[in-house]
Amino acid sequence: MSDEDWVYNYFNYFTEIEEHFQRARATGLFLLSPLDWALIETWKNAGVPLEAVMRGIDAAFDKWRARKVKTQMVNSLAFCAQAVLTEAQIMAGTAQPRPRREVAPPFDQEELCKYLCENSAAVRDVEGYSEIAGALERLAEESNQHYADLEALEQRLTVLEEKMIAIARTRQSEEDLLAARREMDRQLRPYRGKMTADQLSMLEKQYLERSLLERAGLPRLSLFYMR
Repeated sequence: MSDEDWVYNYFNYFTEIEEHFQRARATGLFLLSPLDWALIETWKNAGVPLEAVMRGIDAAFDKWRARKVKTQMVNSLAFCAQAVLTEAQIMAGTAQPRPRREVAPPFDQEELCKYLCENSAAVRDVEGYSEIAGALERLAEESNQHYADLEALEQRLTVLEEKMIAIARTRQSEEDLLAARREMDRQLRPYRGKMTADQLSMLEKQYLERSLLERAGLPRLSLFYMR
């Protein structure tokens, strides 16, 4: 995949899913929950095509609207999980080469440098993460080089975030982990029947990692969070 293709697919994946779900829901502005964002990340990491997600959202809402009795409004992307999986499986058997798209990043090099500096400062404010903060500072100093290859930069940031999560996990109390799992189970309960065991496993991992960083006061490092 070219860097241009990666930029298009990566930076449009999240925003287009969010906007498409809001349009399908047809109730104006609707803010996605931490569970929703974790689910989008699992789809991205699993290589689910953007088109499959959008088709799945449409199919799920079409089925919901066809119900004679609608007991509740659709309040989570998780409602669409099974339909998205179905569409992804269909597309896997009929995949066609996509045209190359020349797309510039949705931010400039100065914004990238600022983002890396802000994350470095935020990480340094939390005791025990100075090595990661220093790595982010070095990336910021070299941001003009990294701007030319954002995919490689994202890979570096992923490694740093994984190290950060590993440290945070050793400091997490049993009470905090239990509270996070209980909240996750509460949000997931209505949708467990719509997901496979693998989907649930990936989603639970993403959700708990997001919760862990939030409780520790640590930022997400991915370039997506510049939006």
